[in-house]
Amino acid sequence: MDFSILGAEILIALLGLAVLVLGLSLPGKAQKYVNGLALTGLGLVLIYLIISFSKGANLFNGVYQIDLYGNYFKILFLSAGILVMLMAGTYIKRFEEKSSEFYGLMILATLGMMLMVSAGEFITLYVGLELMTISFYILTAYLKSDKLSGEAGLKYLILGAVSSAILLFGISLVYASLGTTNFIEIGASFTSSSAVIAGVVMIIAGFAFKVSVVPFHMWTPDIYQGAPIPVTTYLSVGSKAAGFAALVRVFMVAVDVSDPVFNWSLLLAVLAAVTIIIGNLIALSQKDIKRLLAYSSIAQAGYILVGVTAANSFGLKGVLFYALIYVFANVGAFAVATAVEVDTGRTDIEAFAGLSKRSPLLAAIMTICMLSLAGIPPMAGFAGKFYLFAGAIQSGYLWLALIGLIMSMVSVYYYLGVSKAMYIGENSYEAPLSLGSGSTVALWVCVLATILLGVYPGPLSELAGAAIQILL
Repeated sequence: MDFSILGAEILIALLGLAVLVLGLSLPGKAQKYVNGLALTGLGLVLIYLIISFSKGANLFNGVYQIDLYGNYFKILFLSAGILVMLMAGTYIKRFEEKSSEFYGLMILATLGMMLMVSAGEFITLYVGLELMTISFYILTAYLKSDKLSGEAGLKYLILGAVSSAILLFGISLVYASLGTTNFIEIGASFTSSSAVIAGVVMIIAGFAFKVSVVPFHMWTPDIYQGAPIPVTTYLSVGSKAAGFAALVRVFMVAVDVSDPVFNWSLLLAVLAAVTIIIGNLIALSQKDIKRLLAYSSIAQAGYILVGVTAANSFGLKGVLFYALIYVFANVGAFAVATAVEVDTGRTDIEAFAGLSKRSPLLAAIMTICMLSLAGIPPMAGFAGKFYLFAGAIQSGYLWLALIGLIMSMVSVYYYLGVSKAMYIGENSYEAPLSLGSGSTVALWVCVLATILLGVYPGPLSELAGAAIQILL
């Protein structure tokens, strides 16, 4: 076998282990070199993936799939990981433990995401899911002296274990009924027996927890508020994208979408509608930026689920397109929130009051990212929602597209509420807000990508369209 096909996964695994081992071996003053190794290593693997983007292979009798679809999401995970590590530079000084452990666990979480997106059968998918999730359990509770962080880690552990058990039980029902865990073989022999229907419903419920779909969203606000902001950021973009990437592959390959006995698309449509409505409405009353972005993240999961519901070229292209532009908009917003928390020690919206006077650039970037999340043109979020809603209309779900459109307008209110505080509010803090070089680079990448992909979405749209052809 040509092991270069698995080069990205092998390199990420070795990098994660190397960062952990060197972090334990080297003295505290040498930590910065280990952190530099982590960032440089991810960058080199990202370049390797871009160069080998078109490579494809069916490994181990369908257990592991190397294709354009998986490579697209792997590039997304690595890009998100690099941006989060850059923006976390000043924040990680709060960590009592060695920062190398933080970087090592982030890399292992990325490896789990990469395994999930290329898995061609359920056991491999579950192993990748647990590698990602267990890394996030530790990262969520990383601030030992912070009660909210410890509480968030415990809640995430308990609820995450329950959701994993539900997912595993659903997989066991499907295996007991069809005798295989391979997606292609399941799709070829798919029958609408009660056991298979119950199993697939449980699998969808397990995924719904991972991507914060209502009514499986209860963990999101507390975990997002309690976890360190860099962890919250990666959890909101990386974990969510990995969950949707795996769900789309399972839904399109293993499940008979046109099954006359059980309408799977309608089930997803109802979940998407409820998620969009509840996520946006509850976000209206939030006073803490991390909780506001948590409920925003729930609503965004609903929008992406619209594309999965459509299950056509427009909808699935929208899923891939929106997942990537969501990385830039959300990381940009969280990077500004990180700078404000490091400076003021607070994450309530009042802490952003008068930010335009202290740092006009940060206030402008936060506003641009918020407008993209709301789907206002010419930001990238508008193009993403256009593809998602066009797919829904093409599949006959006009009502779902209308709900998404109306609630997008509602979201403008709470997104611009943050901008109102930044430009109109008054604050006792008057000193200019300083940024580290890493945070500055991350912010510029996020804002430029958000604007450029909104003005000129063609190349990314074509790339996403090519990536989903393997599933259609």
